[in-house]
Order: sequence, then structure tokens, then C-alpha cells
Amino acid sequence: MAIIAGIALGWAAPSLGESMQPIGTTFVESMKMLIGPIVFLTIVGGIASVADLKKVGITGLKALGYFQIGTICAMVLGLVAINIFRLGDGVNADASTLETTGKAAELIETGENQQWWEFLTHIVPGSMVAPFVEGDILQIIFMAVIFGIAINAVGKLGEPVLDLVQRLTGIVFKVLNFIMKAAPLGAFGAMAYAVGKYGVETLSSLGWLILLFYGTSLVFVVFFLGGIMAFLRLNIFTMLKHFREELLLILGTSTAEPALPGLMKKLEHAGVKKETVGLVVPTGYSFNLDGAAIYLSLAAVYIAQATNTDLTIGQQIGMLAVMLLTSKGAAGVAGGGFIALTATLSTLGTIPAAGIMLIFGIDKFMSECRALVNFCGNVVATLFIAWWDKSLDVDRVRRVFRGEEVEALPEEMPMDEEQDAIESTGELTTKPEPEPEERTLMPVPTR
Repeated sequence: MAIIAGIALGWAAPSLGESMQPIGTTFVESMKMLIGPIVFLTIVGGIASVADLKKVGITGLKALGYFQIGTICAMVLGLVAINIFRLGDGVNADASTLETTGKAAELIETGENQQWWEFLTHIVPGSMVAPFVEGDILQIIFMAVIFGIAINAVGKLGEPVLDLVQRLTGIVFKVLNFIMKAAPLGAFGAMAYAVGKYGVETLSSLGWLILLFYGTSLVFVVFFLGGIMAFLRLNIFTMLKHFREELLLILGTSTAEPALPGLMKKLEHAGVKKETVGLVVPTGYSFNLDGAAIYLSLAAVYIAQATNTDLTIGQQIGMLAVMLLTSKGAAGVAGGGFIALTATLSTLGTIPAAGIMLIFGIDKFMSECRALVNFCGNVVATLFIAWWDKSLDVDRVRRVFRGEEVEALPEEMPMDEEQDAIESTGELTTKPEPEPEERTLMPVPTR
């Protein structure tokens, strides 16, 4: 209802709708405030509490391998779609006459100066505080993995620290519950601003490109992700229904970050192990960007067609290889899709980077779809990795997705094997003290 009200306000009174920006921005920033601590505490607690660190490393490698395969499939689907429909033919844009100004010029300059290998060196933070201040999820993941391994390695010495991590996790999730009560207000402000600022008339000029992107994304979710879910004996549509609150939040705010905490809580409630959720979901937010992958390949070829730049099949395949690297470099950065696209075009040198101005006006209307597909891809990825690790209770997941009442998860193992469970309410559960053992006095033998 809040999203519909925001659209109506932005359409009927654009100036008033545009003035709603602080409401949406404040909500998104308040959610981002918690993402860093949640990611850090969840990963540290998950890694520090497992008995076998090899399993964590193997799970991470499986996740990275799955992410690359999913990204390639998404990019290939985008290429196929734009080569079939060829919406850029007939535009005949002269790249030399395109002026890059304002925010677009800043993003293009950032992308042109970015090297494909920078995301590797960028993983290591310059200080322990900077990643939390800047909200750099990739650097926070790096620090959390190191801390979790260290706490696990010192054994009993790290038990008080692990206990503190578990308690802090419960507190942070409780704060999250408070902030989420303002989610409708935030979605209203963000949607009213988007429609009031950019206007529905923006859709008319490049409406077919937007429809093609949404249609391609829908095909990817229903058939590719749906196929993986069917392999797991799960239903993609019941999954979408289960995460409808998070999907609506993404639709309203145009970013998937506010939905990350809710995604992690619901997956844990469905029975996916805490260490699997804590490792795969945050990493997927940086490496498993299926929606962005479709957008990159589709937009790049559209610009080539619009500027009359001929690309062979070999060149398009080479472009995919470059995109696999450049798309990681802008993860979590404002305007990341545009930066990655510019970096790709600048690296190739065959497609004029200034052609990005052709699609800059509709980027806002495509960002929602990118974020929605990214979110769905990370849900399916986490479930698949859990199944791959032979730790997925498919029956419980199916019942949770259907909305059935399920029994509470059993209390976790002792600290050296599993961390204390955090219920979906965000409250920390504690294990009862063990009953004292009864001692039986044995008679003293006599001669």
C-alpha cells in the first residue's frame, strides 16, 4: 500500500513526491547502519563455532564456483535476448556528440579509471574501522573470516569472545526489528521520490529496452533459478511468496541491502545452518549479482547496436570474460552497475563509453529489477550450497515456504561444535544448566 501511495503521489504531484526523498534515504541509511555489524557478527560466530574449519573453506569454494556459473548463465541470457530483438538498431547515435555531464560523468570517469584487478587488492581494508564506516561488505567479510578463524584456533581462550559475539548478534537483530517497523514509510518516500524525480514519461523513450530487461530477468528467475529449485524438490513460487516482504522492500527502495538481514533470519529459520547462511549470503551480495549480469551484457550490446559498432560472437564472448571481473569491482558501490559497465567498455575499447548516456535516464527504473533478481539468486544459491553440503532439510524448507507452522529448532550443540541458536525473533536462547550427576557410594570391600 505504501509503494502504491508513493507512485500515486509522485505521479500526481512530482515536486511534492521529490521532496519525500529524505524519508526513503533515512530509512535506507538506518538499515545500512546495521548491515556491517550483522554480516561481521554472523560470519565470526558461524566460523568460530564450527568444529571443522575445512568445511567452512570447502563451503566457500563451492559458493564461489556456483556464483561464477550463475553469473555466466545470466550474462549469456542477456546476450541472447539483445541479439534476438536488436533494439539498438536504427538509433544511429553518434558517440562523439554525446555529452557526459553531472552524475553520469562522475560514474563514467570512475569506471574508466578502474582496473579489472582492483577488486582483489580492494578486499584488504586499510584499517579495521574503515569498512564499517564506508559500508564495504567485501572488506567486512574478509575481516570476519580472519577473526572467526582466529577465535576458533585459540580454543577455550576464545570462548568468552564467542559468547559476546552471540549476545551482540541477538541485540543487533532486536534493533533491526525496531527499524523494520518503519519499512512501509521508507518504501513510500523512496518510491514517491523516484517517480516524482524521473517521471513516468522517461519510460516512453526506452520503454522497449526496459521491457526486454524485465522479461529476460523473469525468464532467468522462473526457468534457471526455478530449475535449480525443482532439482532441490522445492518450488520457486512458494519461495517468492515466503520472501514477499523483502521483495516489496527492495521494490520500494531500489536496493537489496535493506533485505539482507531479513533474508538471513528467514533462511536460518527454514533450517539452513547458521555458518552456511553467514558465509554464503553476504558473499553472494558481492559476487552473485545475477540481475546486474543480465543488465551488463544486455546494455553493452544495446549501446554497440545504437552506435553502429559491430561485435562478432568472439568479441561478445571476450566481453563476458571481462565482465566477470569488472562486475566484482563495483560491488556495493553507489552506481555500481554504471561503473562496471563503463569499466567493461573502457577495457574492451571497441564500444564508446560515452554511449552510456543513451541509457542513463532509465537506469533508475532498471535498478529495482536488478536488485530483485540479485536477491532471488542469493536465496537459491544459499539453498543449493546447503544441499551440496548435505545439510539441507528439504522437508522443513518446503513447509516453511508454504507458511506452515514448524517446530522450533532444537537447541544448538555446545560452544566448540555449534553456537547458541538465535531465534527468528532476534532473542538469544541459552542452554539450561546440566542436572548434577547422582553419585552412588560403593561399599568398601572387606576381607
